[in-house]
Amino acid sequence: MQMAEPKGKRQKTCLPICSFHLPVPGTRVKQNYPPTVEEAVCGLITLFYEVSYRFQALAEIFEQDDVALPRVAGYFRKAAEEEEKNAETLLDYQKERGGYYCAKDIQKPRTESVKNIRQALELTLRQWKTVATFLEELCALSKGCTDPHTTSFIRKRLLVPKIQQIKVVGDLITNANRLGCTDEGQVSFGEYLIDRLQEELARPPP
Repeated sequence: MQMAEPKGKRQKTCLPICSFHLPVPGTRVKQNYPPTVEEAVCGLITLFYEVSYRFQALAEIFEQDDVALPRVAGYFRKAAEEEEKNAETLLDYQKERGGYYCAKDIQKPRTESVKNIRQALELTLRQWKTVATFLEELCALSKGCTDPHTTSFIRKRLLVPKIQQIKVVGDLITNANRLGCTDEGQVSFGEYLIDRLQEELARPPP
């Protein structure tokens, strides 16, 4: 049974560490799984569920009768499904390494201010950049804790695809700018052109 690391030796991090994470008594054996890494993975699982919920809320905005951009809504639905899969991927990894997940209530996301595609895409870009930063930090944390398995897993399964997603949404924002979309007011004609012509909206996230 792996002993908990002394709090004084834990590395400083901005990761969403699970502050309620406690060792589980019993027979669960950890395979050289550092407690700090386990707590960070637990926090990231919750983060992915929160992001998925936020993308579901964005999809609902573009499904409303007064907006009705079905491909845009579908894009965010697929993004929500992908983030839920990412949470499940980490959850399976946590179990595989002998860790556990602290289930938490996911709060309703605040998306009331989003009125058009530009705002939704910019929110998505900020969200994914934050996630990518956390994934990079988790790679650094696990490497520092002599846990190369986690470093490799996170980079290949989550970080590389996330960087690809960031590029796609960045391109979408560029095209939205070219079509005259703004982040002011309601949906414009440019949004309808994007919904009909932008091929990336019909593809699943990388």
